[in-house]
Amino acid sequence: MTVYEKKKWWKLALLIGALAIGISSLLYTSELVKKLSQEERKKVTLWANATKKLINSTDENEDLTFLLDIINNNETVPVILTDVDGKIDSYRNLNPPDPKKEEEFLLKQIEIMREQNEPISFEFAQGQTNVIYFKNSILLTRLRFYPWVQLGLISIFLGVSYLAFSNSRRAEQNQVWVGMSKETAHQLGTPISSLLAWMEHLKLKVGVENKDLLDQMEADVNRLELITDRFSKIGSVPKLEHISVRQTLENSLKYLQPRTPGKIGFTLVCEPGLKAMISPPLFEWVIENLVKNAANAIAQNEGSISLVAHEIKNNKVAIDVQDNGSGIPKSRFNTVFEPGFTTRKRGWGLGLSLARRIIENYHNGQIFVKSSELGKGTVFRIILEAQA
Repeated sequence: MTVYEKKKWWKLALLIGALAIGISSLLYTSELVKKLSQEERKKVTLWANATKKLINSTDENEDLTFLLDIINNNETVPVILTDVDGKIDSYRNLNPPDPKKEEEFLLKQIEIMREQNEPISFEFAQGQTNVIYFKNSILLTRLRFYPWVQLGLISIFLGVSYLAFSNSRRAEQNQVWVGMSKETAHQLGTPISSLLAWMEHLKLKVGVENKDLLDQMEADVNRLELITDRFSKIGSVPKLEHISVRQTLENSLKYLQPRTPGKIGFTLVCEPGLKAMISPPLFEWVIENLVKNAANAIAQNEGSISLVAHEIKNNKVAIDVQDNGSGIPKSRFNTVFEPGFTTRKRGWGLGLSLARRIIENYHNGQIFVKSSELGKGTVFRIILEAQA
């Protein structure tokens, strides 16, 4: 299992854990709401019985203080007392916003109360029947919505924390990339300058018969100089040039074809006169990484690699690098661009990550796996701006 597969499983485990906590909180709160609702119904029933007892009392010497306390202590549950015909007798814990529309307000409250709780009917000694309507208290209503508010706030907190952590980690990675690149360019600069000087000295000393050997050595030294230039541009804003896409791709293939092992055929298809905003040293680096990955994916080093460039809508240029290699599972379309991801026994897994940084950060473009099928091949697509 790769480090990214482990990361994916950890994320899944954390998500399942968060869902379990959320569901447990909802179930527990739901049980509390149910019990509190039952307690409120008992309180209203007690209030109704106390009212009934108070009205039916005929003994002038009977102490009714307890009954009055029960009635007056209901300061949370909104109730409306009506007769059997629906005429409102009294209400409690309700505040009509407009005294002139008190009856209209109370009738609407009765409808709400009917939906929330079953009314309680009770009969007085004189045969009079009254009905008590009641709705959930503010406490019960808040408790019912509390877990959803809680989950919402936790989700927002986790989302903000994740974004902050990701941005912080990305900034640290960028600093590492830039620092490593600048240091590499610095370390290579001195020996390359020395090699160039020695090349000029050798040209004056050796004969014509060794000219081809010197030319090859000079080409390799120039290549090292180009690599140094590439590393020095990481972390800086490169100068983008409006240049020929075909010429840039041909320069990359000219270097890659002699150095690609096996019987791999190359094809270049490009619309005539196609130009894009490109930093040649960095963009050629991207093409080299894609082509090398394509060559490694081709079984037994026998296959084909195609580069197809054409203009697309919104004044952009698309460049497809296609191979007929082993392919990539759809689940790894995004993972392949992560630093350290590799399916090879050797290698650091930095090629595609570097390619994405160059295209997205320095060319304001896009790079992604356009399509892939196991055993049949892969197409990587690069999208660049056609004009500045």
